[in-house]
Amino acid sequence: MSLPDHGIHPTAQIAPGAELDSSVAVGAYTVIGAHVRIGAGCRIGAHCVIGGHTTIGPGNRIFQFASIGAEPQDKKYAGEPTRLEIGCGNTIREFVTINTGTVQDAGATRLGDDNWIMAYVHVAHDCQLGSHIILANAVQLAGHVHLDDWVFLGGLTGVHQYGRVGAHAMTAFQTRLAQDVPPFVTAGGNPAHAQTINAEGLRRRGFSTERIAQVRQMYRLLYRRGLTLEEARGAIAALHGKVAEGDADVALMLEFLRASGRGIVR
Repeated sequence: MSLPDHGIHPTAQIAPGAELDSSVAVGAYTVIGAHVRIGAGCRIGAHCVIGGHTTIGPGNRIFQFASIGAEPQDKKYAGEPTRLEIGCGNTIREFVTINTGTVQDAGATRLGDDNWIMAYVHVAHDCQLGSHIILANAVQLAGHVHLDDWVFLGGLTGVHQYGRVGAHAMTAFQTRLAQDVPPFVTAGGNPAHAQTINAEGLRRRGFSTERIAQVRQMYRLLYRRGLTLEEARGAIAALHGKVAEGDADVALMLEFLRASGRGIVR
C-alpha cells in the first residue's frame, strides 16, 4: 500500500476546522480531527487517525495505520488541550503511535525535522525529539523522554520515563535504558551499559579524524580511567582548545553530564 500522490480520498473524514494545505494528500479511510493543522506537501496514508491539537509541518510522510495526536496514556490527564508538534520532512511508518503532552510537563510532545520513525514505534506524552533521529522498529519511548539530534535507537530499545539520550548516541538491538546515554556513546544490553563511541556515525557526519579521536578520549575519561564523575568532568573540560572544531563537542558532553537527571549508563 503506497502513499497517495495528491488529493484527498473520498472516504477520508476531515473534520470541520482542520487546516490542510491544498497540496496535502490523504489516503482512504483516514480520519483527521478538528484541531489538526497539516503543512504543504505532506502525504498521509490510508487508515490513519490524526487528532488532538496537532500541528504537522511541511513535507512529512505518514504511512498507513499510524495514530498521531491521541490523548496521552496518563491517568492524570483530564482532557486539557495539550499539543503535538511535528516539524518538517519526517517519515513516520506503519502503526506508529505518538501522543500529545500533559500539563504536568511542557504541555506538548515535539518532534523536530528529518526524523525516520520506523514501524510500531511509540512516542509517549511530553517526549522531546530533536532532528535527524532514527528510531528502528518497535522502539518504545516512555513519557518525558528527551532525544537529542542524530540519535539512533536500535530495534526494540525501551527508554524509561524522563530518560535522555545525547546527540550522536546510539543503542544496540533490544537495549533497556533506565539511565541517560551521554553524547557520542553507543550503549547496549539489558540493563544497558556503555560499549564504545558511535565512530561510524560521526564519520558519516563529516567529523574529522582528530575530532573523533577527542570524542574517544572523552569516552575513556568517563568509562575507562576509573575516575569519579566529577574527576572525569574536570579532565574533559581540560580538552578545550586541543582540537579544531572540538570545543563544541566538549561543551556538548559537559552540559549533558551537568544536566543528567537519572545518572548515566555505566
